[in-house]
Amino acid sequence: SASSVAIPRGLDFSQALSEIAGMGGGGGSGDLQEMRARPLTERRVDMHGFWNPRDFQRSPYLSARGNIANIFRGSSEEGYKAYHADKYDEDKNPNGIINFGTSENKLCFDLMSKRLTQTDMNLMEPPLLQYPDWKGHMFLREEVARFLTYYCKAPAPLKAENVIVLNGCGSLFSALATVLCDPGEAVLIATPFYGGITQGVFLYGNVKLVYAYLDSKVTGTSTRPFQLTVEKLEKALQDARAEGVTVRALILLNPQNPLGDIYSLSELRDYLEFAKRHELHVIVDEIYMLSVFDESATFHSVLGMDRLPDPQRTHVMWGISKDFAVSGIRFGTLYTENQDVANAVASLCYFHGVCGPVQHKVAQLLRDRGELVASYWINQVYLRANHARLKAAHTYVTDELKTLGVPFLNRNAGFFVWIDFRKYLRTGTFEEEMLLWRRFLDNKVLLSCGKAFECSEPGWFRIIFADKTHRLQLGMQRIRKVLEEREQEILAEEKEQPCQSDQDGKADSTDEVIFVSRHQEPTCAGSSNLGDLIGLLQQQMRSSDWLQKNTAEQFA
Repeated sequence: SASSVAIPRGLDFSQALSEIAGMGGGGGSGDLQEMRARPLTERRVDMHGFWNPRDFQRSPYLSARGNIANIFRGSSEEGYKAYHADKYDEDKNPNGIINFGTSENKLCFDLMSKRLTQTDMNLMEPPLLQYPDWKGHMFLREEVARFLTYYCKAPAPLKAENVIVLNGCGSLFSALATVLCDPGEAVLIATPFYGGITQGVFLYGNVKLVYAYLDSKVTGTSTRPFQLTVEKLEKALQDARAEGVTVRALILLNPQNPLGDIYSLSELRDYLEFAKRHELHVIVDEIYMLSVFDESATFHSVLGMDRLPDPQRTHVMWGISKDFAVSGIRFGTLYTENQDVANAVASLCYFHGVCGPVQHKVAQLLRDRGELVASYWINQVYLRANHARLKAAHTYVTDELKTLGVPFLNRNAGFFVWIDFRKYLRTGTFEEEMLLWRRFLDNKVLLSCGKAFECSEPGWFRIIFADKTHRLQLGMQRIRKVLEEREQEILAEEKEQPCQSDQDGKADSTDEVIFVSRHQEPTCAGSSNLGDLIGLLQQQMRSSDWLQKNTAEQFA
């Protein structure tokens, strides 16, 4: 892809900047084989396709590193900035942008606002207005240890001395990358993954990301699309080492963003044993651990395992932004038994501290001892309501996708659905994916495209469903409009030029995870089947207002 930035081997940001400045704009086809074949030392951190090198202007006021940081911000936040400039509001701006791109829970403001304004939250004492221990106030670290012991089902009480508090998990990623890796070294991660990790890992410490590519095709030992296996981790690690790249750590996201996968205990044990064999640190992000909204799914925390294969190299992070629907309150926590790592991260907490009054509020929120009201509130009020609301919203969005005939991964964790829009791409390139993303944005709905998660297959998108019903309904209407228009355009194009369907790299979907039994390529002109007709009729019925105008009462 032309819209990418080279990762230098050392702290040579000037080298990277020179390459950017020399780029043309003729983007490639997004060819996966070419991308994977490129040596890691030359491989690029992709700018998600949002940024055109032709538009690059080096600022004389910034260092080489500053210019790269500026590019990262501009490339990854175009849709986010557009949303904030034109937010949907039912009364004040009904034609504004609906945000299905940012992973936030907007379903529980009523519960959280009430809890955070109760009298026990309002305390102001001198220690809260003074510098704390950089690891966090001890009263908060003790509550975090008790909270994680309870909800992670730890076999023994977790210790406050192993807890560190920072202002969000993004800060934790950057701090851990900085203290575990030297400049030019790397961490291993499976794609697709939450794109914000790239900024945290690369911009702070100039640490590379080595990708274990997952794809939708179920092959080998895989039993589901985009399944992470030890074999894929081994291949990515050995490829990196063959090129002289030193890999220091493995990042695991559980539940996984954007897939929604929850790893089984056996899978977790396999990943941790793999890391131990290769002396890799494991950074486990469990920020969605309480956002598993279906009783049929069970979350297993690494902290709940009877025995960790390598406890000195296992580091677990969690925060309140997702599970407690307060992304505006910046709070994240790290649990590690390695005191060298804890002390090194704590030295960076000077830059990433949480203010005293917020530490008090978080401690009150997390209290979970039997005699306290909070324990009742978390389990019986908040989590019960949150899970019911998440499940209802997920059901609404997935039912709409079924009506549209759009395949998706059917998972029960997080705030997102991983959607297969490949049939709406005529040539199957990342450039075409970006055009579709912009088309959604032009129609006032913000989604996240697969390239933003380093997905290896063009055409996958992430949609956030943790929103109020009226916004979900309007947003899905706007999505339906774009897809129906795109369908008609593809049909018209195929009449002029018969399609040449290429099945290579396309997935056979399984009923267990994707509701459509087989991924369908855009059909050639004149071809059809009963399923297509039914899907078309369902679309027309749902997009028509005939049923609303002709009710049973009116006929009577």
